Amino acid sequence: MMKLTEFPDAASPRRRQILEIAARLFARNGYRGTSIRDIGEQAGVLGGSLYHHIKSKDALFVELHNAALDAAERRIADAANRHVAPWDRLAAAVSTLVDIQLDPDSITLPLMNDFRDVPEDVQRQLSTRRDAFEDLFRGLVDALPLPADIDRSIYRNLLLSLINSAGDWYRLGRMTPSEIAAQINRIFRHG
Repeated sequence: MMKLTEFPDAASPRRRQILEIAARLFARNGYRGTSIRDIGEQAGVLGGSLYHHIKSKDALFVELHNAALDAAERRIADAANRHVAPWDRLAAAVSTLVDIQLDPDSITLPLMNDFRDVPEDVQRQLSTRRDAFEDLFRGLVDALPLPADIDRSIYRNLLLSLINSAGDWYRLGRMTPSEIAAQINRIFRHG
């Protein structure tokens, strides 16, 4: 799970607290369902005073989204870098992303996946950061010994789409996130 207390830009404990509250509200209520007033009320800060700590709702959402992707990218890269063989590197990355996406306490999942309700200029900013995040998987997939007739872009997009939507279909109890990751890795390796 993303730990906002490790925010490099959170210069003060108060700003860190506001970021954590905002992230939880965005995760629970989505972009549209969260207002600056909600954040201020939860933080015990009057509306005008809140702008001392943040620029705008849009800027705050982009900052939190990017921090979520930064944290996820570090975890995934660390897991993949513990391996040498391409299939093992991809398996570690898949397992880590599945863990992130299926963590019931994670604020990373909603922040990474809430694009529908944000303004168009914010969507562009989020998409730019998401494209950079996907470069990690682009490199992992490019290193695989796939048959020449497999389009690597389609392979990568199918894999990421499946993992990123896992929270929509996953139900606690039948399989653990590790078991689901193992199944995904098996299917994508052996098809």
